[in-house]
Amino acid sequence: MDFKDRIGHDAGANKLEDALTWAAANGIHYIDINTDRGPNHLDTWTDERISAVKATCQQHEIHLGNHTLSGVNVAEFSPFLSDAVDEYLKANIDLSQKLGCEWTIVHAGFHFTSNLQERKDASLARLKRTVAYAESVGALLLLENLNFEPDDAEVHYLAHTVEECRVYFDAITSKNFGMAFTINHANLVPDGIGGFLDAFGVDRIGEVRLADNNGDKEVHLNPGEGNIDFPAVFSRLEDSGYQGHYAMAFGSLDDRIKARDAFANYAG
Repeated sequence: MDFKDRIGHDAGANKLEDALTWAAANGIHYIDINTDRGPNHLDTWTDERISAVKATCQQHEIHLGNHTLSGVNVAEFSPFLSDAVDEYLKANIDLSQKLGCEWTIVHAGFHFTSNLQERKDASLARLKRTVAYAESVGALLLLENLNFEPDDAEVHYLAHTVEECRVYFDAITSKNFGMAFTINHANLVPDGIGGFLDAFGVDRIGEVRLADNNGDKEVHLNPGEGNIDFPAVFSRLEDSGYQGHYAMAFGSLDDRIKARDAFANYAG
């Protein structure tokens, strides 16, 4: 599969069947979906629907991934809610396995400045449990590096810097646990895109997520509207031996098709 064919997109909560039709028409081979709301909701998947989706994916050589919601707090420690987060992650893994998803993107949760260590402890313990479950069913989990929030914001994501991500990747060495590397998030912190790649390399990256920004706040701009040097990013990743897929997460579907053509030219 050539470089362009490895560039997919995040369809979000849009109906998977519609996303597959569009992907097939445009030669897209990798799709992320979310199953928290709308037509992809966890409760909507009958055996017949699952079989039809899998048949379409096989026919058009489309690879699926399930992107859980970052708004579900993996660092939750409150009674009842804590159990619910465990069940949420398990249910997403179970659906991923039924659909034939090759990866499931997870997050480290968030905190409110207070009780920070308790949040960190809860987050790491939960991801350890979740990875153990993924191992038992043969699923691959990818931890996404999330975005910086302003210093005076009440809520802050965990695992948004190299230092915070390192805690998880040092503690969880399973082959069923990798990284979903979001370059526009890395562009928001002093580590930068290069800093993440210096720290972790590419061996554990299972998906590279693409959007642009100006390095100041969390927005998903079209490539070229911010300050990310995409040719340099692709060169660094590919020269380092990255052979996985990419996921576009910006603009309209037409914007993504245009960007995909430009990305292919960047790669020579």
